[in-house]
Amino acid sequence: MKSGIHPDYPVSTITCACGNAVKTRTTRGDFSIDVCAACHPFYTGKQKIMDTAGRVDRFKKRYEKIGGKR
Repeated sequence: MKSGIHPDYPVSTITCACGNAVKTRTTRGDFSIDVCAACHPFYTGKQKIMDTAGRVDRFKKRYEKIGGKR
């Protein structure tokens, strides 16, 4: 690698709103985020399905009609 052309790549801390902190290397420096893998509903299994006007039930009925029973 050529010397003098690459940016600094120091150890940085990324902090989530839930309190989770991850140490990594970045040119950006320390920063905070709103959601991480430790608190995101998709990854934690606490995801809620918002059923607006019965859309989930209509989808399930339609899916069963075409032979998609599980």
